[in-house]
Formats: sequence, structure tokens, C-alpha cells
Amino acid sequence: MLTCPAAEMVDGSKLLYLEQAFWRTPQKPFRQRFYMVKPCPKELKCDVEVSSYAIREVEEYKNFCDRPRDQRPLPEEVIGDIGEHLTTIHLRRCDRGKRCLYEGSTPPGGFPNSWNGATYSTSELAVLKNNEIHTWDRGFDDDGNQVWGVKAGPYEFKPAPSSSYSDMFSPLNFPPQQFFEKRIEGSFVLQE
Repeated sequence: MLTCPAAEMVDGSKLLYLEQAFWRTPQKPFRQRFYMVKPCPKELKCDVEVSSYAIREVEEYKNFCDRPRDQRPLPEEVIGDIGEHLTTIHLRRCDRGKRCLYEGSTPPGGFPNSWNGATYSTSELAVLKNNEIHTWDRGFDDDGNQVWGVKAGPYEFKPAPSSSYSDMFSPLNFPPQQFFEKRIEGSFVLQE
């Protein structure tokens, strides 16, 4: 999983580009998304809101994070390529003594999803103190049966040992009390 800053919105929200690929074929991502990250609205009991969006011109973004900035789409083009809203996860700062920094999930009932027989999907996300990111996406049918996604637990993304990528959330520039207290360094590799 690679993530890097893509644009800043007028309201100060940060737009990140994320792609996932198998380690043997990093140049061929199987998932590409934009993630809009911002502080939660005051009326919600959370600290950070992360919304995922499809990308309209997805081919133009392959290996976006690997390219020099002058070979990437311009920020205004990036904003124009924000596609369908997919999910929103509300993260809360973890209590002292836990191994996570932030954790959260989609609201109860998840979000509409029609892939592979699903009618809705749910997502859970945890950002751990050891720089890991755990994510668990699942799809369910009308009867509540899981029709896609891992059943046993989340995917665990661990920092790649020799990464040159900057951290995933530092470009957000939220004050530390309002956002992550610890940097998340590097690209990530999936541990099975």
C-alpha cells in the first residue's frame, strides 16, 4: 500500500492518493482510491473523518506516488477526478495503554455496495503505534451474510523495510493534539 498527498481542498481537508498492489507487481495496482482526511464535525464523537472516493481517470494515477511532482496531474485536475463516494470511517484517538493511535469504523449499517452480491459494506481501520495500519473491509448481503472480504480479521500493513516514501499522514498538517501524535513512516507491505 502506498499513500501520498494529492491535493488540498478549499476547506483545508487533505486529499491523499492510495494504491494497493501485490509486492511482486507494484507497477500494477489492483486498488486505487482518493482518501479525504479532515477533523470530524463537532457533532460527531470522533477525532478524524476519512472518506474514500473512486477515481474518475484511474489510469492517469497508476504509480502516482512514485512519479516526480511535475509528472503528476495538477491539484485542480486531481480534485476534478474525485469520483463516487465509497465509504466514510470515523476515527477516535485510542485510550492510553492501547497499542493503537487511532481506530474506527463505518457507521452502523455501513455503506451501499453491490460488488459480488453485497448490498452493503463495512470498514474498520486502526493506526497502530508501531506504524502498522490494519484495515478490514467486508461486504454483506440483505440477510447479513458476508459475501466478500477476509473473515478471520483485518489485513495488516507493516512498514516496508527500505522505503523512500514519506509518511501517510504528515502532509495533513493538523496540530498534533488534533491528529496523530506519532508519524507513520513509509510504504506498507501486506502480511498474510
